[in-house]
Amino acid sequence: MVESGTAEMNAVFHALGDPTRRGMLGALAEGERSVGELAAPFEMSLAAASKHVKVLERAGLIRREVRWRTHTCRLVPEPLAAAHRWLGEYERFWTGRLDDLERLLRAEDAAEPLNPEGEDE
Repeated sequence: MVESGTAEMNAVFHALGDPTRRGMLGALAEGERSVGELAAPFEMSLAAASKHVKVLERAGLIRREVRWRTHTCRLVPEPLAAAHRWLGEYERFWTGRLDDLERLLRAEDAAEPLNPEGEDE
């Protein structure tokens, strides 16, 4: 498992920090794509797309295979799973906090009688 303080996890979050790279990962979740296909929705050059692809590769999020002159990329989901597990710790924290808030609000609502005419005081 990749720990939160490792260089690998830092690279994953760096890669996910850019909306273009997140879009590329979304496309790759649907299947393999060439670098040109990844670049097309963003109207960027192949050189610019290649820089994004390299960041995703360094993070271990994709694998690139050269087929003749075409560079084909595919998603590698394991680093995303490790990031999801790490974020899951915070999900439990916030779920607990929101549960506490809900109990507090319900107790407050039960303690205050509603104005029968629905008017503000």
